[in-house]
Amino acid sequence: MRTILFTIPVLIGCLNCNAQNNEADFYKITQLASINQYILEHQIEEIQSDEVRFLPKKSYIKKNWLQDNWITTQFNPYQDIQVHYPIEITFKDTVYASPILRKKVVTSHFGWRRGVAHKGIDIDLFTGDKVVAMLDGKVRYVKWHYGHGNVVVIRHRNGLETVYAHLSKQLVEVNDLVKKGQVIGKGGVSGHVTGSHLHLEVRYQGACLNPEYFFDFGSENKIKAPNLWVNKKWSQAYTQSSKQTAAMHLCTTYEEALKELQETAPLTVSHKVKRGDTLSSISHKYQVSVSNLCKMNNITPKTILRVGQKLSIN
Repeated sequence: MRTILFTIPVLIGCLNCNAQNNEADFYKITQLASINQYILEHQIEEIQSDEVRFLPKKSYIKKNWLQDNWITTQFNPYQDIQVHYPIEITFKDTVYASPILRKKVVTSHFGWRRGVAHKGIDIDLFTGDKVVAMLDGKVRYVKWHYGHGNVVVIRHRNGLETVYAHLSKQLVEVNDLVKKGQVIGKGGVSGHVTGSHLHLEVRYQGACLNPEYFFDFGSENKIKAPNLWVNKKWSQAYTQSSKQTAAMHLCTTYEEALKELQETAPLTVSHKVKRGDTLSSISHKYQVSVSNLCKMNNITPKTILRVGQKLSIN
């Protein structure tokens, strides 16, 4: 097969030209699978950009998130998949159902907490309080999971997963279709926890995202925008503090997200190697790739880490 390489200016220029002639024939890409399909249909081996924004409608595939990597025995079914930012998340509703049926008090936010990444938010409750699904979805995981205790994971049609942890009882089963506001369990103190509360996470393809970027946890239960673009920084707990809500600029367009990403100064954090640490575990903790860790620290994947050694994290 002949190799055809498109650079971004050429491809975008051609597509924009065609779009002006027949704008209705073009559709905005939101999933990488669409680009792969375009490559197959047009016998192109490679497109040298991940910023292609418009392709013909016939090549667009809307991903069915209720089937994608649908594994009910693994807490994170996307362990070998890297998320490409910025990502677009859409909501059909303007409000969500409060996960607890009392006033919400957030006791710990998404961010760095006592030297550990807190990858969700904690909401105060009493053991036995009802916990409900925030949005319509399908139950993917119902088990005991290390740290989370008794947990329920619900996949939603926009690709997000909501995780409800430290439950005393789970009241749904895997593959159940649930409605917004439906009771899915009862609050408790299971797992790694010092007092009764709900630990709530929002995930996308395994990456933990700051729940407060999407949801206002005030009394009105507002979804912050029907269409949100998410940069990688909202998955990096070590750049934020769990003691307060992070200052946020909501990006509602791809251009905003790209501009914000370009204007954000890179942060460098150091990690002090502890007994039992591996490059893989450090990579997972900070949500950076092993290859990037190696490049930044002039080491190889086979390098033996020393206790006390400091690694730079970009």
